[in-house]
Amino acid sequence: MPPPPTLEAHVISVLVVDDSVVIRRLVTDVLSADPKVRVVGTAPNGQIALAKIAQLKPDVVTLDVEMPVLNGVETVRELRKTNPTLPVIMFSTMTSDGAEATVAALAAGATDYVTKPANAGSVNKAVTEVREQLLPRIHALCGKPAYVAQPLRPTTAVKRPPANTGPRKPVQAVLIGSSTGGPEALRNVLTKLPGTLSVPVLVAQHMPPVFTTMLARRIDQEAALHVVEARDGEPLLAGTVYIAPGGRHMEAAKTPGGAKVRLHDGPMENHCRPAVDVLFRSCARVYGSASLAVMLTGMGQDGKRGTEELVALGAGVLAQDQATSVVWGMPGAVVSAGLADAVLPLGLIAENIVARLPASAAATGREVARWK
Repeated sequence: MPPPPTLEAHVISVLVVDDSVVIRRLVTDVLSADPKVRVVGTAPNGQIALAKIAQLKPDVVTLDVEMPVLNGVETVRELRKTNPTLPVIMFSTMTSDGAEATVAALAAGATDYVTKPANAGSVNKAVTEVREQLLPRIHALCGKPAYVAQPLRPTTAVKRPPANTGPRKPVQAVLIGSSTGGPEALRNVLTKLPGTLSVPVLVAQHMPPVFTTMLARRIDQEAALHVVEARDGEPLLAGTVYIAPGGRHMEAAKTPGGAKVRLHDGPMENHCRPAVDVLFRSCARVYGSASLAVMLTGMGQDGKRGTEELVALGAGVLAQDQATSVVWGMPGAVVSAGLADAVLPLGLIAENIVARLPASAAATGREVARWK
């Protein structure tokens, strides 16, 4: 008998949507150079894109933010009425308007985003930028549909080696790391936390400049907590969320006046700035076992090494589960290394954070501790 036919690897089908002929051609050429990706169609606006999605049934859609007839945000809203799982990657300009619209698209249900080449200087550089940003996201998302609300499941305990530092101290700071899918995961968690939270919250989300400003502004409008894009030298106050500015590392720093924000332009880590590892390491020095680390959805392993340092000191660690993560890279790396106390659906993370805090909540705006 002849051997059974060999199953070929799945080729990812992509629909490219942009009102610019030049951008459509650029993205199509970049994607077509990958043998595991096939561009099955293009569209100049959202209205045509919705018709082509129904016809072509692509695995992934790249979607321009600013288009005539039906723009990117409106297109995402319409698409999610009938297709809640199709991965949608927004393609945005590095402007305030572009960033604001992108954050709105993420809130409407877009899965991720990349920025268009700006002042690239040459076609080759533009191609490189698009290839390095877009292709990894397409490959990461193609096998995992966008998160759809699911019934909450009980906490899954994870074994981890005991720390050699004695009893764990009461939590003095919550640290959150996130990347792909992170903006909406952050919104989900932060809007469920009480405004009287007794500790500061420090967030490293992989995002470029301007985008973090818009993200902080949007979540602040919904959350009981005060949510800000962090500024260098400001004190870390209870009831405030500090989001690391795009393009800068954020650390917690000890000063005679108390724990404060330190921003700097050090080398990228894990190809990122801000990097979760940088934030977590600094909090290991400042807060030690009084830290509570939370790892949310994201590509790669940024945050794993910093989590190792926190765990060695006795800090607590929560990780988002695979079922509710857009990409289970960052939380998966922490879980696989045995570093998490608990693996939780996204909808249970906020209440687990609150449950681990000191019973008496401090008033918003008060410094939690003086680190001498």
